[in-house]
Amino acid sequence: MIRLNGLNSFDMNDEGFDSLSIKVDDLIDLCTQMKLENQALKASASTWENERQQLLEKNEQAKSKLESILDRLKALDPT
Repeated sequence: MIRLNGLNSFDMNDEGFDSLSIKVDDLIDLCTQMKLENQALKASASTWENERQQLLEKNEQAKSKLESILDRLKALDPT
């Protein structure tokens, strides 16, 4: 017999302990799996963020070049 908080009691046989042990092991496995998945997602997010930053920089360079070309074209047109 196991007492909880000194108030309630119930019988826990070997089968109950085994069942509880299996559930705890399953939860531990799930937690480990979720930690690994979380690490993979964080790594992926970091990769995407780096790629995004590179694309933003390339976009800014292209914009600057285009503005320069437009300025030169405007300088050629006397109207």
